[in-house]
Amino acid sequence: MFTGIVKGLGSVAAIDRREGFLDMTIDVGSVLSIPEIGASVAVDGVCLTVTEIDGTNLKFSVMEETLEKTTIGDRNVGDRVGLEQPLKMGDELGGHMVLGHVDGVGTIVKKDIDGENCWVTITAPKFFTKYIVQKGSIAIDGVSLTVCDPAMKDGGVEFSVSLLPLTLSLTTLGFKNVGDRVNLEADYVLKAMIK
Repeated sequence: MFTGIVKGLGSVAAIDRREGFLDMTIDVGSVLSIPEIGASVAVDGVCLTVTEIDGTNLKFSVMEETLEKTTIGDRNVGDRVGLEQPLKMGDELGGHMVLGHVDGVGTIVKKDIDGENCWVTITAPKFFTKYIVQKGSIAIDGVSLTVCDPAMKDGGVEFSVSLLPLTLSLTTLGFKNVGDRVNLEADYVLKAMIK
């Protein structure tokens, strides 16, 4: 489990695409402590398993299901990705409970920057409607954020989030623009209550 407090950005060092499968190597630099093979790491909010380690380069194997439901398959060599290691017993839960099991992909439809204030508006698929509530939590590219002003739009749901300058500097949301796709994970607690 993660908290949605992304620690920083890594860089995609290599990609090997095959039919329905992808191996991706990420240089994590000093953003993460080097885990063991088999450990989980959230990459843009997607829980991936470390399959090989070479210095600060971590290799992840990505299955077809993940490629279909997330933006991981969109990545190319040189792209930056947000990184977070899982919680350990006793760690602070600074954001909200994030599993790294992305529910779907949304699209940025507006980005407003006014001084130090940044508002990003995202359109999510229709099935997200029941999970997007005013002042509720959502993970966007793995970043724990608070939903503002949700509204039904064109068969889906549109909502905004406010981003701190620190969030812009440490996550992919700092360089994403209108038209870019983002991974969305609804609040697990809300999903459990709605079932």
